[in-house]
Parts: sequence; C-alpha cells; structure tokens
Amino acid sequence: MSVVSRWLKEALNFWRSKRDEDLRWHLSRQQDVAELHRARVLAEQALLAQLKKQSQQLAHELELNEARNRNELEMVKIQCKQELKDYQQYLDSLDKLKRSLQTSYAHLPEAVAFTIHHHAKQLLNRMWDEQDPQEKLKIEMQLIQFMTAVHEDSLSSLQRDGQGTLPQKTLAFIEGEV
Repeated sequence: MSVVSRWLKEALNFWRSKRDEDLRWHLSRQQDVAELHRARVLAEQALLAQLKKQSQQLAHELELNEARNRNELEMVKIQCKQELKDYQQYLDSLDKLKRSLQTSYAHLPEAVAFTIHHHAKQLLNRMWDEQDPQEKLKIEMQLIQFMTAVHEDSLSSLQRDGQGTLPQKTLAFIEGEV
C-alpha cells in the first residue's frame, strides 16, 4: 500500500470513528433531547394557556370598565340635562324679575330694569361657571341677596303705587359690588 492510500485509509478511519463517536453521543443523549423537546412543548402550551387566561381576564375587565364608563356617561348626561333645565329656570326667573321691575317702576327708563337684569345674569353666570364649591356657594348667596333686594324693592314700590321711587336696595347692592 502506498503512503497516499494509507493516509486516506487512516483519514477515512478517523472520520468514521469521529462519526461513530458523534452517533454514540447522540444516541446516549437522545432521551435527554426528547425530554427537553417535551418540556419545551409543555412550557409553550402552559404559556399559551396562561396568555389565553390573561387575555380573557383583560377582556372581562375591559367590558366592566366600558359598562362603568357608559353608566357614568349616562349619569353625566342626565346631570347636564338637569343643570341646563335648572339654568333655564334661573333665566326664566330673572326674566320674570325684569318684568316685575318694569311693572313696579314704570316711570323709570327700561334701561334701569335691563341693567338690574344684566347684573343678575352676570351673578348667575359667575355662579354657574365657578368650579370651587365654596366660591360657588358665596356667589349663589350674593345672587339670592340681590334677588331678595329686587323683590323687596318691587313690593315696596307697589305699596307706594310706584310714584317716583327708585329700587334703592337693588341699586345699593349693585353699587356695593362695583
């Protein structure tokens, strides 16, 4: 045998021995590889089950939040409608107040009644726009006091037949606010 053929034979034997060694190693580890594969599949299934469960929980929480938000929105809408109704009633009341002034003080220019009406509307709007509850209550009390002054002046004028009088309390209230 020649050197080349011997060298090829040794190389082939070396290659076969390495291949056989590799095969023996794979065969000896086959059980471990199979267990790792099974464990990976089980872990993936457990993860998918957990994700599905969390997804269902999140969907349920989302539905609850949406229902709660819908209910809150409906309540806010109802509150807003009631507040608009209340505001309209205030405006109607102020219009009646203006007509009462015009009747009680027929001898005065209409501008006086409009000025008093305008002042009452400004108080109402300040009260309505105020966010601080204590300040809102303070302005509401001012509005009530103002409307009481107007009412007392109107009654006083009617008792005196409205002859040449001025709404003194009302004008004093406006002057005190300026």
